[in-house]
Amino acid sequence: MTASGHRGDMTTVLRYASFTSDPAGGNPAGVVLDARGLDDDTLLGIAADVGYSETAFLNPTDTDGQRYGLRFFSPLAEVAFCGHATVAAAVALAEHHGRSGRLVFDTPAGAVPVTTDGGRPAAATLTSVPSRSRPASEEEVTDALAALRWSREDLDPAWPPHVSFAGNDHLILGARTRERLARLDYDFDALAEVSRERGWQTTQLFWSQDEGTVHSRNPFPLGGVVEDPATGAAAAAFGGYLRAVGRVPRPRGIRIIQGEDMGRRGELLVGVGPDDPRIRVSGHAVRIPG
Repeated sequence: MTASGHRGDMTTVLRYASFTSDPAGGNPAGVVLDARGLDDDTLLGIAADVGYSETAFLNPTDTDGQRYGLRFFSPLAEVAFCGHATVAAAVALAEHHGRSGRLVFDTPAGAVPVTTDGGRPAAATLTSVPSRSRPASEEEVTDALAALRWSREDLDPAWPPHVSFAGNDHLILGARTRERLARLDYDFDALAEVSRERGWQTTQLFWSQDEGTVHSRNPFPLGGVVEDPATGAAAAAFGGYLRAVGRVPRPRGIRIIQGEDMGRRGELLVGVGPDDPRIRVSGHAVRIPG
């Protein structure tokens, strides 16, 4: 896809699937490698035309190609931070320049270091801004459950509801069973309204399989998306949640499986340290043909 308005040229939008090695899996993101000269209305229009949950727009800020401004737009609005589009942008740059290594992205949420490897498919690891997490209030939980069409009995009592941040706020709710997680049929408008009022980017619903693996689903009505297939920002927030509730995984990492119920399975590796509020999120990204 191309869009006009960039110094009289045509701006190419690359498409990548993040947190997967299968172009039909994971979470697709658009990437514009050089968005200098594009105004906000143009950026939003490109993201709406692409139609993915987010498109990443890069602005080179140094001469050695290691630091970039990075902005994210959903089809409806700008987003402060997006993990899967960050991974896609890093891999796209690595492939475009033919080299891997360390980058720094200056996002609206703060500076996000990213490293890429030279594998096939390539992978990237981002380090979030410092995370934080707090217990969700009774009113927040009640409103969210009503919009989700869940009951209190659907929640796993071993995992307290929280609102967690690692660039954006996300409501985090643990499902009692995998079956409950699979039955996602929520009130889109109601959850969008609750999320807007509370400032939640997505709602992170998860089921804990074991100490090292959770399954996740992420409604994203604020972005005009019923569900996000693999959500790096929510994964980073989940790492902050684990720190807050004293469940730092050993050996300092956990695997999140997301998108299975949508037919777009992805895997996100989340690194959590007991003494560092920053969270590492790793995954592959692969170019989508066409």
